Amino acid sequence: MAYAVVRVRGSVGVRGDIADTLKMLRLHRVNHCVIVPNTETYKGMLNKAKDYITYGEIDKDTLVKLILKRGRLPGNKRLNEEKIKELMDLSVEELAEKIVNDEILLKNTPLKPVFRLHPPRKGYDKAGIKKPFSVGGALGYRGAEINTLLEKMM
Repeated sequence: MAYAVVRVRGSVGVRGDIADTLKMLRLHRVNHCVIVPNTETYKGMLNKAKDYITYGEIDKDTLVKLILKRGRLPGNKRLNEEKIKELMDLSVEELAEKIVNDEILLKNTPLKPVFRLHPPRKGYDKAGIKKPFSVGGALGYRGAEINTLLEKMM
């Protein structure tokens, strides 16, 4: 299962090594989202940056919506199902299935690897962006709940 990673907090006061990790994940701004494979290397990076991001396992349906609604080609061109079929010889559902199952990396497709999202409608949870998800905040690992957050941010 691939992880969806969303940057929640800004860059002021971030330690240098954590800032480097966020750059390697391509999370340069708040509300940017990337899809990363489920490997030990990425798990270590996510654990290091857990106080500035939230992440969890993305499902296929949410990824299809994310690609169609917020996915872009270089030059900030919008996507639709015909363009993806023309560029990849795959339907959007097939592409999402392969990305979720770690068969294709998003960086190996013609899509931009970063999805620029809106802030979540109705905000994050009651504890805000300074507490971990386990106590009602927005930070760290949230499992399948990342799909509801992404729905609120699209």
